[in-house]
Amino acid sequence: MNLGIRIRLCLMMFLEFFIWGGWFVTLGTFLGNNINASDGEIALAFSTQSWGAIIAPFVIGLIADRYFNAERILGLLHLLGAGLLFLMYKTTSFDVFYPYVLGYMILYMPTLALVNSVSFNQMKNPAKEFSMIRVFGTLGWIVAGLLISYLFEWDSSSGILQGQLKNTFLMTSMASLFLGIFSFSLPKTPPKAKGTSEKLSIRDILGLDALNLFKDRNFLIFFISSILICIPLAFYYQNANPFLVEIGMENPTGKMTLGQISEILFLLLLPYFFTKFGFKNTILVAMLAWVVRYLLFAYGDVGELGFMLIIGIALHGICYDFFFVSGQIYTDSKAGPKYKSSAQGLITLATYGVGMLIGFWIAGEIANTYLLSDGMHIWESIWLYPASFAFIVLILYALLFKREKIDYQS
Repeated sequence: MNLGIRIRLCLMMFLEFFIWGGWFVTLGTFLGNNINASDGEIALAFSTQSWGAIIAPFVIGLIADRYFNAERILGLLHLLGAGLLFLMYKTTSFDVFYPYVLGYMILYMPTLALVNSVSFNQMKNPAKEFSMIRVFGTLGWIVAGLLISYLFEWDSSSGILQGQLKNTFLMTSMASLFLGIFSFSLPKTPPKAKGTSEKLSIRDILGLDALNLFKDRNFLIFFISSILICIPLAFYYQNANPFLVEIGMENPTGKMTLGQISEILFLLLLPYFFTKFGFKNTILVAMLAWVVRYLLFAYGDVGELGFMLIIGIALHGICYDFFFVSGQIYTDSKAGPKYKSSAQGLITLATYGVGMLIGFWIAGEIANTYLLSDGMHIWESIWLYPASFAFIVLILYALLFKREKIDYQS
């Protein structure tokens, strides 16, 4: 890959995740403080990510894989997304906001697969080359959080009181506009199925051929565990920023980028850990990290126990990398050449789609249950729910999943 293409791919990945991290992290805080949304309404807004993940395979399967270049669809989706982000910036009521965010996530979620397609199309050895491109996406997420907290101070006490968090949508709207235009300069990525006479069925689009993998008991246990662990995961995405703001942490969005910094670190450590301790132990460590994280959130504070909150945030690298990245490696090894793509699509549909859709709804119901009359929450009780649930999933997985050797080439 020549240097010019590499730079363009890195910038594409940076902007892709800068846009997502630039508004999604503070969404709950924005909705609760700027437009007085209830916990149930906040859950509805976050669940749009899941609906986008569920609908995304249809966009990719019906359009990107058949008719148009991936980089052109990527550009069009981000241009349309820029308009919806700007409309969200102008919104003052949840009833108007919800259709915009739903439409936006239906447009955005397919772009996660499209940026990968554009990248992979330029690589001779994706296993070695992709991580050095993908890391710029994590850097984009980090930069967005640092700008919000430390440069613009939109999530400071005064910034929130003045309603400045709405500016996150304006900032990401401009970034989306730029990425939309920039996408048309990316390397050409023609549709793989163009010119074929074969018709795609719903089974093909959703990757249902991978259901054959359920004949393998271990894979079935892993699949079910993946759905279940995404239920407590949703609590973090939906409640972490509002929680940190409510208890008075300074620069909460910037400090939450510690999670992405640790993600880079543990991604580098994963090959060693995976090879040394095996797949089952790697997943168990990830599940245990979720339990510990939520216990730290439950009993930490912004005073003498502030270190507990920082550790809880920093555990994101283990929580995410050791479970999701390990899971992708495991799925790839189990699927074989025939089901590689469909198996990964099915796992994504199950986790970010079904699992987190359930999780966002439960998180909203529990947050509403522990809402006080003054608008504050009993956070200790709220965080104990995902901690307990993650612990139950951990025990079930430990008992039911049988050890097996997985081939992994780092």
